[in-house]
Amino acid sequence: MKKIGVLTSGGDSPGMNAAVRAVVRTAAYHGVQVVGVQRGYDGLIENDFVEFGRGSVANILQRGGTILKSMRSDGFRTLEGRKKAFENIKNAEIDGLIVIGGDGTFTGANIFMNEFDFPIIGLPGTIDNDLVGTDFTIGYDTALNTVIDAVDKIRDTAESHNRLFVVEVMGKDAGFIALRAGIGCGAAAILYPESEEDRLKDLVVRMNSQGRRKKLSNIVIVAEGAKEGDAQSVGNVLKKECPGYDIRVVVLGHIQRGGSPSCMERVRASQMGFEAVNSLREGRRGEMVGMVNDKISYTPFAKAIKNQEKIDVNLLKMIDILSI
Repeated sequence: MKKIGVLTSGGDSPGMNAAVRAVVRTAAYHGVQVVGVQRGYDGLIENDFVEFGRGSVANILQRGGTILKSMRSDGFRTLEGRKKAFENIKNAEIDGLIVIGGDGTFTGANIFMNEFDFPIIGLPGTIDNDLVGTDFTIGYDTALNTVIDAVDKIRDTAESHNRLFVVEVMGKDAGFIALRAGIGCGAAAILYPESEEDRLKDLVVRMNSQGRRKKLSNIVIVAEGAKEGDAQSVGNVLKKECPGYDIRVVVLGHIQRGGSPSCMERVRASQMGFEAVNSLREGRRGEMVGMVNDKISYTPFAKAIKNQEKIDVNLLKMIDILSI
């Protein structure tokens, strides 16, 4: 393994730069060259490569986003596009690839690896924490802290005006941000995509209870993919069914993706990037490097992209009890 490529794909997440830094410097330590691929899989197709030395990644550990840029590639979904990418990889004499992203990134990597027998290792970079094989994905911890900071500020004004705030957080298919943010900010309730039943009626009953109406402030956390609808839809129902409340709707949106990564994020991303290089050098391929119980773990791409984990119902019950 004389030269490896590294790219970031899909939605950006805090900690991606820390992972890139670890990849570049670990490779340099072992005398392996690193090529940075710009703009994800599109960069492979368009031959957009940049040589990286250890100095190329100075002062990026603390930066959010990704210096490699990231995007979703329609071209890589086609066989023609993947063939072009492989030609560029071989012409650049790249021996292996490290991809940082989520399930879409790993789906593309798995197809490419099987078609061209090319070694690829993945790192879980997504704020949604929706991949099997790691307790925490790169970006999840920072996104949670961003949500908590925002909701704490919202609660200040909620208490000043005796308001009910419906706050929408990211999570189109997974409610992990909503769940832990709901616990961390003392939410009255959360609505999430994995719910097997419509919780909106129960929410209306709870908000109309005498005890809840005595609260100076109320926060309801809604994941963007909740079955009950987005935050605006939920807010409209509450305005109609819960008279007397001064209701406001806040969509946190893309601020959850940005910001300087937390210390824990930097540590985990560095550990994973370090291990990704070692994994390629040892001949591993087609696996995501994750962390389970603070130990490095390896999960085949095909399994990592099929998240079968469900929301912990005990945590949901705890939210109901602690918010009385």
